[in-house]
Amino acid sequence: MYTQSWQRLLDQAGQRPEAMSLASVGPAGSGSADGELKHSAKPWSDAAGTVHSLQTDTTKAKDTLTTAHAGAEAGTAGLACMGALTSVLASWELRLTAVHRECASLEPALRETARAQGEVDAGVKSALAQYSAPSGEGR
Repeated sequence: MYTQSWQRLLDQAGQRPEAMSLASVGPAGSGSADGELKHSAKPWSDAAGTVHSLQTDTTKAKDTLTTAHAGAEAGTAGLACMGALTSVLASWELRLTAVHRECASLEPALRETARAQGEVDAGVKSALAQYSAPSGEGR
């Protein structure tokens, strides 16, 4: 059923092949999803909302860090720890900025995916409707 390399990986992971399936498809023979792949825009929209929240939170965190470090040099002049503190602040500012930028680029892509899926679904439904026989008519 699986190549030896896949079977070995499955065995190591403790997975039985019959237990594996896509999250949106029920197991074969279960009747839960009739083996049809189903999708929804909701996960994409939810992910976009989460990315937006993360983007906002990283901005707040960066502002909080900057405010917390303001004036620290005045009270610690000459101490070796000030160099380390400044280095740590700079490192976190870089990380938070990178996360913020990544989120800014992901959010529109996730929202577009959700929108596009809705349009594709509507288009397919419309295209297939022309092949449906009205009730009571045979083909």
